[in-house]
Amino acid sequence: MLLSVWMAGTSVANATEYPLPPPDSRLIGENTTFTVQNNGKPLEDVAARFQIGLLGMLEANPGVDPYLPKPGTVLTIPTQMLLPDAPREGIVINLAEMRLFYYPKGQSKVVVYPIGIGQLGRNTPEMVTSVSQPIANPTWTPTANIRKHYKAEGITLPAVVPAGPENPMGLFALRLSAQGGVYLIHGTNANFGIGMRVSSGCIRLRPDDIEALFKTVPKGTRVQIVNAPVKVSVEPDGKRYVEVHQPLSRTEKDDPQTMHIALKPAAKKFADSQLTDKLVFDEAVKRRSGMPVIVNHGQEVKSEPETNAVKITQAKATSTSATE
Repeated sequence: MLLSVWMAGTSVANATEYPLPPPDSRLIGENTTFTVQNNGKPLEDVAARFQIGLLGMLEANPGVDPYLPKPGTVLTIPTQMLLPDAPREGIVINLAEMRLFYYPKGQSKVVVYPIGIGQLGRNTPEMVTSVSQPIANPTWTPTANIRKHYKAEGITLPAVVPAGPENPMGLFALRLSAQGGVYLIHGTNANFGIGMRVSSGCIRLRPDDIEALFKTVPKGTRVQIVNAPVKVSVEPDGKRYVEVHQPLSRTEKDDPQTMHIALKPAAKKFADSQLTDKLVFDEAVKRRSGMPVIVNHGQEVKSEPETNAVKITQAKATSTSATE
């Protein structure tokens, strides 16, 4: 399946749309490459250009400096992926890969957006819910716990932050019905944090992305949030794929690149199959590239050097732009 990308201006993509594969297939897109320019911009600039989260770029390109990538470096752009193991309906969010998948009703396509999610200790919960309220120009009402957290760092938050450029929720939001409506899918007033754990539990998107969602997602849309660092698929042509992302750390001492990943029953059955090359599967779990890897017997998989460079994106983040 070919990746379709519509560009705004000369650099920033507004949406990444993929033709929906048949029901017995989950593989979409194709990876591509990009050569770092000598413009002094961080890796986030390239990530935004291709609608990728920062962690996704680092998983695919271990060892690359996220602050100042070396000019001339050829980056892998991870735009091939497996759809999550969830109904192809409404919005599906996979926390581990920090992506949002939107299946427009009656259309044979899926739109994929990178997201920011809850910080360590303020995790975005797994749930099945729905969009209860679209909100244009939202205000932000920090909870008592959020105000307490910021006060401990010397920052006094107002009871309500009015709509506008200083509002960390951006210009658009979709309130979720679960748990009293405290969780939202919303924008941001900062140009960082997408593909990272930066919020206080909400789901954060780049400004253009949340605007597109706001205009196309109706009230009542089903929303499912899962946490699946390992995705597997047996494609119609017999190829067996595994896609592995760094798991979400549970404590500050966890290293997402090396911590154990407990396989769910479907992934374990896939790994234990006689048709799966277990050595290649285990190597993919160890590497955690965030990209689909063929694990049939007889398939050669290029080995890449180990690195801990990605760890920084999993660290607990604090910012005056932290979300609700």
